[in-house]
Amino acid sequence: MSSLTQDDHIESAVATMRREREKRPREIRREQEEQGAKRHAQTVSYDYRPQNHGYRREVPQGWLDCPRAGQCIDILIPSKVPLDDTYNDFVTPCKRYSSKQLINEQKINGREIGLVLDLTNTTRYYSAEEWTKLGIKHLKIRCKGRDSVPDNESVNRFVFEVIDFSNRQNSLKNRKYIVVHCTHGHNRTGFMIVHFLMRSQVFSVTQALNIFAERRPPGIYKPDYIQALYDFYYEVPENMVCPPTPEWKRSSDLDLNGEALPDDNNDVGNPSVPSNDHMDNKNITNDDVLGDAIPYHQQEVLRLLCYQLLEIPPQARGNLQFPGSHPVSLNSDNLQLLRQRYYYTTWKADGTRYMMLILRDGCYLVDRTFSFRRVQMRFPLKNIHDGFHDLTLIDGEMIIDKIPEVGLKRRYLAYDLMTLNGLPTVRLPFSERWKLIEEEIVKPRNFERKLFEVEGRSNPVYRYAMELFGVRRKDFWPLSTVTKLLKELIPQLSHEADGLIFQGCDDPYVCRTHEGLLKWKYPEMNSVDFLFEVGSENRQLLFLYERGKKKLMDGTRIDFGAVEEIKAISGKIVECSWNSDEDCWVCMRIRTDKATPNDINTYRKVLRSIKDNITEEVLVGDISEIVRLPMYADRAHPHHRRR
Repeated sequence: MSSLTQDDHIESAVATMRREREKRPREIRREQEEQGAKRHAQTVSYDYRPQNHGYRREVPQGWLDCPRAGQCIDILIPSKVPLDDTYNDFVTPCKRYSSKQLINEQKINGREIGLVLDLTNTTRYYSAEEWTKLGIKHLKIRCKGRDSVPDNESVNRFVFEVIDFSNRQNSLKNRKYIVVHCTHGHNRTGFMIVHFLMRSQVFSVTQALNIFAERRPPGIYKPDYIQALYDFYYEVPENMVCPPTPEWKRSSDLDLNGEALPDDNNDVGNPSVPSNDHMDNKNITNDDVLGDAIPYHQQEVLRLLCYQLLEIPPQARGNLQFPGSHPVSLNSDNLQLLRQRYYYTTWKADGTRYMMLILRDGCYLVDRTFSFRRVQMRFPLKNIHDGFHDLTLIDGEMIIDKIPEVGLKRRYLAYDLMTLNGLPTVRLPFSERWKLIEEEIVKPRNFERKLFEVEGRSNPVYRYAMELFGVRRKDFWPLSTVTKLLKELIPQLSHEADGLIFQGCDDPYVCRTHEGLLKWKYPEMNSVDFLFEVGSENRQLLFLYERGKKKLMDGTRIDFGAVEEIKAISGKIVECSWNSDEDCWVCMRIRTDKATPNDINTYRKVLRSIKDNITEEVLVGDISEIVRLPMYADRAHPHHRRR
């Protein structure tokens, strides 16, 4: 990769990309602020309850003696919740702490507030208008107190909002700050800020906890919150010490965090259940939803970011569809491509397609619906002391290995690399991109993992074994190995495979349909993905896409076999194979990973492949002739044979 890093125009492009990435959240917010806020699951109406209409006016337990605010952590100011004027009768003047007082105190210290992130699970303390009328944005992320740590989706939203706000700061001179508060500004507030530190800077959980404790003494004092942080980041605490409960909090045995009173509406969703808890491996399937949901606005930001990393020009972006490269079915015509340029081959795994976007703040799986979910993964740089990957985009598939005496294990097979730490690789030959996967991504992970597994190594130790899945590079071989692949490798695989992939050695990465990327399936597994609907009188309606619109395939039907309630499948994507004896399509499976059917052109190519009926015997015969061509013989040296 050294030749790339020395290329001035690439460095300039990366710098431009990073600047535009900083602008992008602002642009998206301008266009979709109202719509996106409505769609976000955590957004709530500000149903402020004035305290002079018979509602309870209890000051939260321990609030009076709780310190007002801590010192700044980056641009974050941890604080207890300010109370509006309706509480004045219950708070002596010297103990009062309102939004106006908070703003003025920070202004005296040279800090202008630009955003308030409210983590309380109630709206009784103040009206959001106290901030918005002063031009300060107020966002509520409801988080239960007491024994519930904030859920992962709320954490993702918090971190995104902080990074988004930070990116939109024009200069240090006009720098604005973010107030973060729960009820007392320690446990929930600290929990969120520690997550931000872990995702924005190179810290261990212990370091991040200590930073918060120094700036907001005594720090997080609930053991379950501290343990949840170590568990989330797969770290082993070394002599974990939980600060004692502050004196001001010990004044009452009743700990309601001021938010569990009977007149509150606490129905804000399910309690936090960490999504990275491992299910029984007997229940692992390809239909499992992996990772944590992220905010709607962040989805839009990441989609546009992927388009930029893939160097897709604005005029070709369309309606933000999944941009990953798709192979076409092998037929008698495109089989001739193998004679025209040098190809590699590999098995076609029957798994789930994902691109993987690796950023400093997290790793995101990108499914075929172009939706993103965050998974906790660790991707150190080649020199592991230099930190972690940022702006790296890879392509691959998730498979489930059945390992004797172990059970089912997920594994991500990475087979292409489109961007490496902001440096575009889409125009490099596939052979070079494929090498970089091992050198820059897989080997550093394996090296660090071995270091952490050395007995007696000092903590904190990141537990790679706790990740949701392993990562390895998918193998590719010269075309001459096709017979061995079909006869020996595929039968011995520990996961399902349904054919072969043929990849051009010198090809660039081509987004969406790649006419030179070929797939061959066992004839009985050639398939089409239809959108299935049930019409009037239980009539089957099968749709494909044509120019982005639904196209009804008249006279086409699906045999669902023993399925009794076909109406339950209506509206779903159904993968079907062709039964020539019955002259109909046969349901193979319901595609939960797809939201749209195949395009009409894909359908026609599959029909052509079915018609040509390139059997295993025919394929092996043709390739045995092809590999005797001079261009294959010229490359048949030890380096290529080792693939």
